[in-house]
Amino acid sequence: MLMNTRQTSDTATNEFLDLIADPFQSQIQENSIYAAIIWSFVVSGGLFLIFCWLRPRNSTVYAPRAKNADEKHAPLPLKRGPFSWVHAIKDVKEQELVEKIGLDAVVFLRFLRMVRNIFVVLTIFGCGILIPVNVVGGHKFCEQWGNVATLMKFTPQYIFGPKFWAFVVCSYIFQGTVCFFVWWNYRAVLSLRRAYFNSADYKASLHSRTLLLTHIPEHSRTDSGITDLVEEAKQTQTVPRTAIGRNVKDLPELIEAHENAVRRLEGHLAKYLRDPHKLPDDRPTCKAAKEDREAYGTEKIDAIDYLTDRIARLELEIKEVRESIDKRNPVPYGFATYTHIEDAHAVAYASRKKGPADCDVYLSPKPHDLLWQNLPMSRAVRRTRMFWDGLWMVLFTIAFIIPNILTSVFLSDFSHLGLVWPSFQDNLAANPTGWGIAQGVLAPLIQTLMYMGIPIVFRRLYTHSGDVSKTSRERHVTSRLYVFFVMNNLVVFSVFGSAWRFVASVIAAQNQGIWEAIKSGHLFSNVMTGLCNVSTFWLTWQMQRNLGAATDLVQAWPLIWGSIQRKWFSPTPRQVMELSAPQPFEYADYYNNYLFVATVGLCFGTLQPLILPITAFYIGIDVWFKKYLLQYVLFTKTESGGRFWRLLVNRLVFAVCLANAVIALVVGAQGIGSINSIRNGTMLYAMIPLPFLLAGFKWYCKRKFDDKLTYYATSSFSDLEEHGDDVSKPKKNDRVSVRFGHPALYKRLMTPMVHAKSQHLLRGIYGDRSAADRNIFAAPHQRSTDHAMPTTPLAYSDVFISETNPEEVRKREMHTMPQVELIAEKDLDFESFKKREEFKEEFGGDGELYGRPEDLISKTGTPSTFATLADGGYIQVGQKSETGKVRGGRVQQG
Repeated sequence: MLMNTRQTSDTATNEFLDLIADPFQSQIQENSIYAAIIWSFVVSGGLFLIFCWLRPRNSTVYAPRAKNADEKHAPLPLKRGPFSWVHAIKDVKEQELVEKIGLDAVVFLRFLRMVRNIFVVLTIFGCGILIPVNVVGGHKFCEQWGNVATLMKFTPQYIFGPKFWAFVVCSYIFQGTVCFFVWWNYRAVLSLRRAYFNSADYKASLHSRTLLLTHIPEHSRTDSGITDLVEEAKQTQTVPRTAIGRNVKDLPELIEAHENAVRRLEGHLAKYLRDPHKLPDDRPTCKAAKEDREAYGTEKIDAIDYLTDRIARLELEIKEVRESIDKRNPVPYGFATYTHIEDAHAVAYASRKKGPADCDVYLSPKPHDLLWQNLPMSRAVRRTRMFWDGLWMVLFTIAFIIPNILTSVFLSDFSHLGLVWPSFQDNLAANPTGWGIAQGVLAPLIQTLMYMGIPIVFRRLYTHSGDVSKTSRERHVTSRLYVFFVMNNLVVFSVFGSAWRFVASVIAAQNQGIWEAIKSGHLFSNVMTGLCNVSTFWLTWQMQRNLGAATDLVQAWPLIWGSIQRKWFSPTPRQVMELSAPQPFEYADYYNNYLFVATVGLCFGTLQPLILPITAFYIGIDVWFKKYLLQYVLFTKTESGGRFWRLLVNRLVFAVCLANAVIALVVGAQGIGSINSIRNGTMLYAMIPLPFLLAGFKWYCKRKFDDKLTYYATSSFSDLEEHGDDVSKPKKNDRVSVRFGHPALYKRLMTPMVHAKSQHLLRGIYGDRSAADRNIFAAPHQRSTDHAMPTTPLAYSDVFISETNPEEVRKREMHTMPQVELIAEKDLDFESFKKREEFKEEFGGDGELYGRPEDLISKTGTPSTFATLADGGYIQVGQKSETGKVRGGRVQQG
């Protein structure tokens, strides 16, 4: 009995090792390839037709961006015909798109067109050269050519010797093609970027002329100290207006806690008041927050009363912190705003390698783009966090190999799980239909959920490690995602089986020396054979990308989830509005996808030339789909002005290097190694110049384009023009403190929203309150200033709060609980509230999509006086004083 158990255990172990040796074998069976191709195209075509039918009938899902955009950003109106959208997006010019959807979206579309054009050209040369060489050459060498699978005949697995010169030639053609299109589009992106610099919106924006300084030494942490620093970096004709940051401490956490409490209260009220004619017998309950448990205990309490009190207490606490902000110490970051854009960019250019007094000087991102919590971070903390977070990312990438292999082995084919788990095999045999359905759903579902969480993990790590802006964080996430996918889904996937078998053969050769065992293992030949075999999988994978593109176009998830939310749940008025809002375009996810597709196409296009036209077809189709989505459905949440471009070029250059390495491996293994022909080594020598040519091309692009892409000018305004005595005065309304103070200092707090049909019930719910307390209701669009705004117009060097109506203050002080905003049925749509702060920042790119961006310099006459702390005390900026006149934040003595 014991021996049988041991034999069963040994058998299961051997089966497990055999499966791990080739973990993806079940995914590359040729019969399944044709089925997958047919399935992909049939389902994709069906989804496309569903989209064409639904689009004119559901503008909430298929045109939310167009529905809510202002006249400037609205795309062309569409007719109700099923294919009318094709003509609309075809006729739009690139420069028009820049104004309507932003430069980031236009650069994304240009990148897709560039990759499509690259693969169209590579298809002509790759299929025209390599397929005849592989088919004709293999037919002569292979005696059983008729028994070779059709797709395998197109691979170089069956050719040897000098025929691999064709691959060497293709390596030069492929690299030259990529470099040509990159150079061509680099020039076009430069033109777009310069036009963006010269646009009216950019010139009118505050961030375009503002510098962000971090790591400011302690003795310079005043407004005048920042002025001295930037003048030390580069003298300009005008003095900038400056503002040192202030320590807001726990204020952002208080505001976040307030928003969470508001959303929780809205949720409880929506469920409790779902049917106004029949309320539930029991009021909703919840547990108190951790900081409130001392007063409320750990048991469940009345949710409505508790959350109402919590919101009121948080509002008063936020108000107290805001009113005491002038007592807070300065922090090591600040801003300097110039009259002329040229001056700001010239100072940033002069400080690009080393800033004054060892501080860092950046062109400031937009206010809502900044990660404010990271600006005060010291260099020591930043370096430490970058090291440990980078290490965690590396370990995470390596550790992910194991679940990737195991899910590919067992979830893709449950019979493999039965080989190592006999009791499961019996259940599998008894219920083949049920487990067959589970197998078809479980593997893609689990892998999708696994990969959905990866960008979230990387974003949090980069936030923790000290990125200063959301757009720079997205670029870093894109870069890390690309490394993750190339490592896990390309390198490991493609060479794991060959490497495993090689190691196993070396270990098994116990009667040979280690070196002899390694030589007899034919590592490079085995890896090359494994790459040729797995190329058929990548062919299938590229074809199935069409299914993903069609799923994206049909907006399956928003369509299904929105319907489920409205029908089966009790969404709050805020949630109903958010369901009808346009969704942000996730650049990191999409860029990583297309970079990975391009990398697979370049690396395996020479091993399986059919991948080249399939890749060109997929990206060509998706150019049209994404052009529609970016105009009518999705929006750019944080515009960077096309800053992704250099990252994309660098990743494409790396992909070309990887593709050349694959060609070199194939040439070395089959062209030289298999027949031990030293004279064929010339083929490898001929490939030596390729990486040096690529490095030279990258150096040329950097010197030729990069500075012009980044800086509006590298010389100051006075260096570019002769002005004589007519010196432009600093703009009185360049309110650096208004927009570049921490948003927690002036952000309006959320007001709880309740459906108006429940108004008559709310007074009963709050029946134990005083009459003044119960008078808390506001109609839509008429809410009063929230309780957290200071009662006096405190103004500070990094905060500007508009003057408060005394009558509003008197009314507000009568209540000890927050306002409740009543939302009528006709207003339960995002369009009614799209200009509200909490909505336009989350669903409108800081309001740019719906009208005037928040970052534009205010109009003449807008109140812009604020107090600023100089070396000796307070002065009023933006107004004349009795002793002198203000110029750029300094007092000029009369």
